[in-house]
Amino acid sequence: MEGQPGGSSGLLEKRLPAATNPTLSSLGALFILLKSALGAGLLNFPWAFYKAGGLVPTFLVALVSLLFLISGLVILGYAASVSRQTTYQGVVRELCGAAMGKLCEACFLTNLIMISVAFLRVIGDQLEKLCDSLLPDAPRPWYAAQNFTLPLVSALLIFPLSALREIAFQKYTSILGTLASGYLALVITVQYYLWPQGLVRQSRPLLSAPPWTSAFSVFPTICFGFQCHEAAVSIYCSMRNQSISHWALVSMLSLLACCIVYSLTGVYGFLTFGTEVSADILMSYPGNDMAIVVARILFAVSIVTVYPIVLFLGRSVMQDFWKRSSWATRGPPVLADPSGPWVRLPLTFLWVSVTLAMVLFLPDLSEIISIIGGISSFFIFIFPGLCLICAVDVEPMGPRVKCCLEAWGTLTVLVGTFIFGQSTAEAVVELL
Repeated sequence: MEGQPGGSSGLLEKRLPAATNPTLSSLGALFILLKSALGAGLLNFPWAFYKAGGLVPTFLVALVSLLFLISGLVILGYAASVSRQTTYQGVVRELCGAAMGKLCEACFLTNLIMISVAFLRVIGDQLEKLCDSLLPDAPRPWYAAQNFTLPLVSALLIFPLSALREIAFQKYTSILGTLASGYLALVITVQYYLWPQGLVRQSRPLLSAPPWTSAFSVFPTICFGFQCHEAAVSIYCSMRNQSISHWALVSMLSLLACCIVYSLTGVYGFLTFGTEVSADILMSYPGNDMAIVVARILFAVSIVTVYPIVLFLGRSVMQDFWKRSSWATRGPPVLADPSGPWVRLPLTFLWVSVTLAMVLFLPDLSEIISIIGGISSFFIFIFPGLCLICAVDVEPMGPRVKCCLEAWGTLTVLVGTFIFGQSTAEAVVELL
């Protein structure tokens, strides 16, 4: 099938070599992909609706973005099958050259570290708010402080889940995390209709119609919320069924399900609080509401389950560095395999320790969400577009198909460049 030069069926049925030893089912891949996207960005979507000027502009931007989001996942699966690489950075390095591979590794590590810090910050904030709800009238004891609860959660839950060798195990925790995110969306929807006692209606109309350019401000939130592309290559290479057509179906179903959860949360959170909506939607609700208390606990669980996926991807970059280092080539035999426990566990401990220290000792990091979204545009748009352009040059196909794929790859790169420039400029202005 791979050698058909004129049709598209060869593209849809390409597979990685059997030597990759895949073990992940399609349903497991769908849940891991879904959970990779259902992260801390869920809390920001109601605020993004307000920032973009209302429901209609946000939905239009989200629908256009969804087309590129699904396309990017499919492209990454195809690029992995062409390059015969099993990591995102390996695919970029093989198809686009060593220089672009180094840029990808630098962006990859930077983005994943910032995402990990943001996740820990969300976990800490939810634990802190939960302690305030359980101890409303008493001064907060030492064991309820974030400096104690967050390291404890990191040691007892995050590190053991992150120390696993394969990403396939995350399908079990991803199911739990997906259900927790779904509960949050359900609670926000039900709260809007039931309007329980203690919930103050703060919805106000926009004083004036915002400029149409304000709709572009939602791009960083969408990129931050839907950023499962960093995990796409690892998930695809772990699947038993690696045909591109099947991967496209898994990608589409996971992002559509993710879009439903994000839309329910964003729409009903915005309709409930209007212009008074908080950047963290849970902070807008009263702390003594039991449904919200449960939502805080479950959402913290959700973030705990997605953190190991991010760490797994970042650790793969450090393991690639290890393979090229002198420790792997001239060191003891136990250090030659970067996925072995003597290398994997110290790298995992280092990642958790560094990100935890950044959360505990650095000031509030809420302003970097736009920067994270901007860097994410490299992995959602720019690198997939470049990989597609380079892949069609080495694959036999008809000139019309090749021209169409190159045009789509170029458009994807241009859109990603625009989003990166816009979101980075906006983040710099806010920081200044």
